[in-house]
Amino acid sequence: MDATTQALVEFWRRAEPDRLTPPAVLACKRRVIDTIGCALLAYDAPLSQAARRIALRHTGNPAATIWGTTAQAAPEAAAFANGVMLRFSDMSDMYRGKSGGHPSDVMAGILAVGETVEADGPAVINAIALAYDVYCSFCDAIDINSLGWDQPVYSILASVLGAGKLLGLTDAQMENAIALALAPNMALYQTRQGELSNWKGCAGANASRNAVFAAYLAQEGFTGPTAVFEGKGGLFDAIGRFAWPLPDGSSTQRWIERTHFKCFPICYHGQTAVWAALAARPQLGDQQIAQIELETYKSAVQIMASDRSRWSPDNHETADHSLPFVIISALLYGEVTDASFAPSRLSDARIKELMQKVAVRESADCTARAPEAAPCRLTITTKAGAQIKTEVLYPKGHSMNTLNDAEIDLKFSQMFRNFGTPEQGAALLAEMRRLDEVRDIRELLAGIARAASSGNREAVR
Repeated sequence: MDATTQALVEFWRRAEPDRLTPPAVLACKRRVIDTIGCALLAYDAPLSQAARRIALRHTGNPAATIWGTTAQAAPEAAAFANGVMLRFSDMSDMYRGKSGGHPSDVMAGILAVGETVEADGPAVINAIALAYDVYCSFCDAIDINSLGWDQPVYSILASVLGAGKLLGLTDAQMENAIALALAPNMALYQTRQGELSNWKGCAGANASRNAVFAAYLAQEGFTGPTAVFEGKGGLFDAIGRFAWPLPDGSSTQRWIERTHFKCFPICYHGQTAVWAALAARPQLGDQQIAQIELETYKSAVQIMASDRSRWSPDNHETADHSLPFVIISALLYGEVTDASFAPSRLSDARIKELMQKVAVRESADCTARAPEAAPCRLTITTKAGAQIKTEVLYPKGHSMNTLNDAEIDLKFSQMFRNFGTPEQGAALLAEMRRLDEVRDIRELLAGIARAASSGNREAVR
């Protein structure tokens, strides 16, 4: 194997539950709660229903549960369906280094594999923490987005290492699993350009699906390219050589403790803009808006304001990645929720008119503060000539302004409320809080199924 694959396998081998600190375990449980909440929030979305229908075409032995149901499918198919649900509403956690993405995408595949091997809670937590370390340290190492590649490249490597840990692969099998995950599954950044499609929220789910499949291939003896990173035509030829800052195994600081929660169902780069707009709203009152200017950092501009579609979004995926849309939604309605992207809001004449008064530009000092912070300055000029200015550096949920347990529980209950009763949500929360004590992860997945709002809820609904 090449040196980079060897380093990954050695890091993977050292990762064991007894190396996890209590803060890392707590951080993992919080993110499991957040991720399951995100999935159940999106349970009834048409795309979630379609993903479940597709998954149910694929029976498996072993099989994994489709979240929120008692139905099962092949583990890779269940990973895809669950991955679509957890990402659909754009409320899952986020990490930003030189590039970024949503590391909780890995949970769809890891929980599916964990179920098939009847893993206990500590083993699942360890696999998730391992995957987060790989995902986030890769983001710190190199910006693949600017080179034309999308975040599933991070996710598939992270997911296959987590899945391989639970499957108990040998070193040689893990080497092949890495190659079988990466070589066939490079994802293009075009997914996040122009008017966005359904695939924006499905790309991470697809990485989980492919990672599970790669791990099973390796377990059955399939071999992959021997130098997938450093060989001719390998990853380094595609994106350039880089140093990967994986921890040495003795570190007590895990990347899972440093990812950011979201308070609004939008691209992370718009979180501060919404907080700024909400802070300005009481001062604005009934005054008429002449102009709105947002100064923010480069990535926020590139992802949420560099294409004309962001000033005229006509679908959910584009609107939740539009700075003009989320700013005006916050100003007009005093909130940005899943309901903000209903067809009636996308066609709202007031939103359409006011979006044209929004100007977004990069500020050098904001860019200099990113990605450590996510700064923005909002200036609203009224028709009477008054100016309202607000500034936000760390949005609520950022690792420097994170959510505490009570706030995470509240976010979960709000996401759960259309899925089940408050009592069902509280019971599920209690089960997830004791994830580190669970002897078989199937207990937790059964708890999710029990939390369904009615006994006859169908997997395809």
